[in-house]
Amino acid sequence: MFSRENKKEGVAKRRIGLKVYFYILCSLFFSLSSYSQCAMCRAALSGDENKAKAAAVNDGIVYLMVIPYVLVGVLGYYVYRMKKKKQ
Repeated sequence: MFSRENKKEGVAKRRIGLKVYFYILCSLFFSLSSYSQCAMCRAALSGDENKAKAAAVNDGIVYLMVIPYVLVGVLGYYVYRMKKKKQ
């Protein structure tokens, strides 16, 4: 029915699957604690008179967050074009 090689491949695939589930589970647990704000940012931006500062800080955070995604997207598009050109 099944040869030893098929069994080994099945075990290897299950191990890879378990590793992937483990990493996903760990990343979920570690990301839950990342919703905090540093004490200095909270102290500097608390209060009604600092709404402009708070908006500026939020815009800066979004700007810093977008740049890596754009770079990864450009790199992905470049790799896609290279593979498409080879075919």
